[in-house]
Amino acid sequence: MKPRIRCKHCHRCVPANPRLKNQGYCNRKRCQRARKTEWERRKIATDEDYRINRKESRTSWQEKNPGYWAEYRRTHPEYRRQNRQKQKLRDAKRKARRLAKMDTLKRGNYVIPGGYYLIPIVDDLAKMDASMQKIIIITDGYADIGTSCKKGLDGHEKDDWITWRSKEECHDASPIIPGPGP
Repeated sequence: MKPRIRCKHCHRCVPANPRLKNQGYCNRKRCQRARKTEWERRKIATDEDYRINRKESRTSWQEKNPGYWAEYRRTHPEYRRQNRQKQKLRDAKRKARRLAKMDTLKRGNYVIPGGYYLIPIVDDLAKMDASMQKIIIITDGYADIGTSCKKGLDGHEKDDWITWRSKEECHDASPIIPGPGP
């Protein structure tokens, strides 16, 4: 009985080609195209010279054919229609994420104490009128500071500036830090 392989693309069981050691795809055109695409993805991800050469080749071709894409879009109305539909989907996805910035905090990143600009959000878009605020991190053990700590978090001596809570009270709530009075 001939050895058989399961194609990684179409998942059909096909006879293995004895001339190929690590055959993963069958000989169908679409499976071979998928094999080449996968190879190219791996190559681009791991080989910087290949990636640079591809980019230079594309740039060179575009310089030699400056009006190609404009002409292609003009002569292919179906392509334009599909592109408009895809763009609407991309816009909807982007709007659904409601991101004001691309460099938002990722899991595991923490706020670092210091000065920050706070930007009000209106209709899910960030406004340009920012206000400078000071952020101070209060760790879990802040209630253990004791009575010898007379200065507030801003360095001013004010007994009423901070409302302290015990650790038990703070388990599910954030500390109350009212701003200085008038």
